[in-house]
Amino acid sequence: MKTDKLIKIVNNFSGKKIGVIGDLMLDHFMWGDVERISPEAPIPVLLVEKESFSPGGAGNTAANIAALKGETFIIGLVGCDQAGDFLFREFQKRGIKTSGVIRDSLKPTTQKIRVVARGQQMVRIDKEDNGCINAKIERKIINFINLNIKQWQALVISDYAKGLLNKELVQKIMKLAKKHKIPTIGDARPKNAIFFKNITLLTPNHKEAVEIAGTNNLREAGRIIQKKLNCDILITQGAEGMTLFEKNRIQHFSTKAREVFDVAGAGDTVVATLALALATGSSLKEAAIISNHAAGIVVGKLGVATINQKELKDSLENE
Repeated sequence: MKTDKLIKIVNNFSGKKIGVIGDLMLDHFMWGDVERISPEAPIPVLLVEKESFSPGGAGNTAANIAALKGETFIIGLVGCDQAGDFLFREFQKRGIKTSGVIRDSLKPTTQKIRVVARGQQMVRIDKEDNGCINAKIERKIINFINLNIKQWQALVISDYAKGLLNKELVQKIMKLAKKHKIPTIGDARPKNAIFFKNITLLTPNHKEAVEIAGTNNLREAGRIIQKKLNCDILITQGAEGMTLFEKNRIQHFSTKAREVFDVAGAGDTVVATLALALATGSSLKEAAIISNHAAGIVVGKLGVATINQKELKDSLENE
């Protein structure tokens, strides 16, 4: 694969309009140091030195698209709470369009609170309500997508099994995308994989693929999922790279990671890069090669991170 062509694809990410629908979360990090044990219980006491907030879940995919100079339209649900306010602020800081985000007074904003001391995560605290959305919210989502999809070049559906997506809603969304001839990229939890039948590309990791297919053999798993869901598959495998399953061929791409600090959010970076590449009209193989480089960069960063076009082009040039 010619490097010049891949770099041209990355340059063409700029200004591509991508819709992202899925479970939205606020990633909240508390950073500090531990110097003593609590007198109340045998647990460490963290002295908080700083706090940081960033979009999580489907929001991290949107943040990755924005960092790569795509124009992102985020669709999802947040609560009428402080965490929801923080999430809106983080989206706006990144230039992510939020008119598709619905606020619901009955459901809190999903939060993942991570406590980190000296670079080591001590504990994670989850705040969430995974109940299903009601019909009114579902109609609002479909109406928003219907009104805006004409301007998008790709659509990402990001499922974290937090209650936003159901089979009927996902199928309606994919029918709209097919009508407007735009690629759909799915990131599904195994129990909901059937929702994504007929999607353009599904992106499970190795563990998820095994769970969906019911076999530990990677090649068998890919082909089983292909047949079951009638779509192409890109299985990410951490340090072993990723494998692309198309109709008539299977291709493996070795990892580009030089060092691994943190795999958190790497799947979102892969999905974001795939969406932008396919939005430019690239082939699946080209999109997979570029996203493999993106994954190799992001795992070398601490915490849930994003990458930019320069980092991606530098990685491709150093191949």
